[in-house]
Parts: sequence; C-alpha cells; structure tokens
Amino acid sequence: MGGAMRVIRNLAELRAANAGGDLGFVPTMGALHAGHIGLVRAARAAHELVAASIFVNPTQFGPNEDFLAYPRTEDEDLAKLEAAGCDLAWLPDVGTMYPADAATSIQVAGPALRWEGEIRPGHFNGVATVVAKLFGQVRPKSAYFGEKDWQQIQVISRMVADLPLPVRIVPIPTIREADGLALSSRNRFLGPRERAIAPALHKALSGAARALAAGAPVEATLDDARKELRGAGLTPDYFVLVNAKSLEPVTSLSDPARLLAAAKLGPIRLLDNVPV
Repeated sequence: MGGAMRVIRNLAELRAANAGGDLGFVPTMGALHAGHIGLVRAARAAHELVAASIFVNPTQFGPNEDFLAYPRTEDEDLAKLEAAGCDLAWLPDVGTMYPADAATSIQVAGPALRWEGEIRPGHFNGVATVVAKLFGQVRPKSAYFGEKDWQQIQVISRMVADLPLPVRIVPIPTIREADGLALSSRNRFLGPRERAIAPALHKALSGAARALAAGAPVEATLDDARKELRGAGLTPDYFVLVNAKSLEPVTSLSDPARLLAAAKLGPIRLLDNVPV
C-alpha cells in the first residue's frame, strides 16, 4: 500500500480499508518490542497489506492479575509500527470489542487445559474470544504470532481448525536478548537484580533440550532443570516436556516435542519454551 500508516478506531472505516485485500495481521496488546516488530516485518514480506491491532484485552486477565498495570504506550507503539511498514493500525475500544448486548464467547479445551490454562483459569477463553473477534473484524489471510507464547499458538491454531476460520496461523521464532532472555512486554518491570537472574530460564531450557536430545532420561533431566532454576533464584510454576501440538506431557521423543517453562521472579512471571 505504501504511504502513511492509517490509525483506525471504528469498524466501518476498518472494513473499508481492507476490502478483501491480501492482508497479514499481527494482533498485539501494545507495549511493543522487537519481537512484535519481527512479526510485522514477516507479514510485510508476505502480503500486500499489513495490519496490527493494539488492544489490552480485559477478558484474558484474572482477578488478581496485572490488567491495570499492563504497560500502555500508544504513541510509541504507533511510531514503531509505522517504521516497520505497517499499513493499518486497528485500535478498538472495549465497547467495540465487547458490546453491552454481546452474548457469545469461546470456550477452549484441548491444548488450553494444562499449564497456563490451570494457573490462569479462563485466560485462554479470553484469548480465543478476542482473537476470533479480531479475525472477524480485520479479515486477514494470515495472522502472525510469536513462539514465546507456544501454548497460545496451539490454542489459536486449534480454534481456527475447529471453527473453521479462513486464516492461516504463522508462528515466528522467539526473538531474544543477547543473553537468551525472551523479549516480553513485561520485561520492563524487571529490576537490575531480576534482569541479571532472568536469563537462567532459557539457559535451563537449552541445557535440558541438549541433554534430552543426547538420550538423557526425561524425568531426571526435568528435575535437574527445576533445581537449577531454584538455585538461580527463580520459582518454577512448571518445567515440562510436552507433545508440541497437544501439549500433553510426554516421556520420550517419538513425536515433535517442546520444553515449556514458566517461573516467577519476584512479582514477574517469565514464560519460555524450546523445541527438542
């Protein structure tokens, strides 16, 4: 499309802007970092039009979670999107996404049930509902998601297959700091001490992946990694080897597998994963 990026806040204008075009879409909650920009660039390389949304979705936060504290940096975000070649920025308000008379939401099972699904009840129902709404509003050919949130990608892929929605889900490998820490909007809340400890999560994942690939026993390897995290000052919520698609735990490497981990570091939860 070229030219200045259009910032759109109402549905009629959004529909007019994408009248059946070849569009790649990057849904975000804002507080954009290089990981998000990598998604925009991947979409830019593959589509005539690129749209990104910024919407901090209240339905995916639990009652004791950081919805109000979640960083909101709209002006900065829009400048980054435009610099990355985004054509359309979709910034709906809560009333547009969740009208007062709305009576439908999506309930997900399968890959949504364990791990983040257990720790954050209702989280993936909120994610699936908002993503389905965004797909209906934006009507993209493809949507781009970062592999840092591996479970989220599997939940959305399952929803798209089950409903079935005419969107191709494109996972993009996690972008990391030089010391291995996965980029995340919440990293800005890490103090200097926590920031120094945080890379231990990726280090433990990488070490466990190498050990498993070399034939080490699964349970002992996972136990060692959990101990390593505690020793570094992290409190693991889980550190597991799962089937890459179903996210059910596995005890061998017969199918594509993924190591998933979440750990607390002070008030911040870090998520990461690696293929095995």
